Amino acid sequence: MPNQPDTLELTPDPHAVTAATQWLEGIAEREDWSPKVTFGLTLSLDEALTNIVSYAFKTPPSNGAAPSVTIACRREGERILLDVADNGVPYDPTVAELPDLAASLDEAAVGGHGTRLMRHYLQDLAYARDGDWNRLTMIVQA
Repeated sequence: MPNQPDTLELTPDPHAVTAATQWLEGIAEREDWSPKVTFGLTLSLDEALTNIVSYAFKTPPSNGAAPSVTIACRREGERILLDVADNGVPYDPTVAELPDLAASLDEAAVGGHGTRLMRHYLQDLAYARDGDWNRLTMIVQA
């Protein structure tokens, strides 16, 4: 990967998830990531962005700024880090309560399972609130 992170700026609308996952898949192909790394990071990005698009901007940002999402991908040694920042309402998925696992799909509750998937596929998931911004960092072994 280049010394500078690859970055993508998005408006959080229904097209953002597709644009972001295609962008990440392009990096994965260019950098020759394994299928497991590509799948885990792409799925995790899809889950995080779906939540941002669906919930983070039900009310406009309090400072009057336009809703915004910035994604940056970088490599640090043997780790790949994907940073997702948004200026929506504060939400920390690292402390979100996970729903109980159901005995069958018919009995499964809707919602909350994306965070479980992220925790499964990622080596680490870190969150910080930086002023008006949520900053979520997803980490996998390269």
